[in-house]
Amino acid sequence: MAQAAYEGAEDRAVLLPAADVTSEDLLEADAYLFVCPENLATMSGMMKEMFDRTYYPVLGRIEGRGFATIIAAGSDGAGAQRQIDRIAKGWRLRRVAEPIIVNFDAQTPRTILAPKAVPEHTLDQCRELGAAISEGLALGVF
Repeated sequence: MAQAAYEGAEDRAVLLPAADVTSEDLLEADAYLFVCPENLATMSGMMKEMFDRTYYPVLGRIEGRGFATIIAAGSDGAGAQRQIDRIAKGWRLRRVAEPIIVNFDAQTPRTILAPKAVPEHTLDQCRELGAAISEGLALGVF
């Protein structure tokens, strides 16, 4: 899903795994698209660790920048969404698009461990979101 959003943004985006994101990366970006799985009703550990590492070094330095989210969830994705929204509120970011939450309805050990395929219409949504954020920045909308 992150790759699809990146493709939608064309050459106007940087795609980084959460483990590689630095405070400098956040300071250099004009907007953010946070993409992660929800595990046990919370954002993934790598995404949480990225926020833990970068929160204070950029606090007070990125206010007003736009953000959006894409979450892959086994159920409703609400836990991960709430966590990211609270962090974004602390950073004073502005949500520029409604969340995309992909519910894979994985509630049993078998379905949780099974390979998942993202439907093409969902990948299209992700591409459209990447393009919209990119265009919004280019036009000065956010």
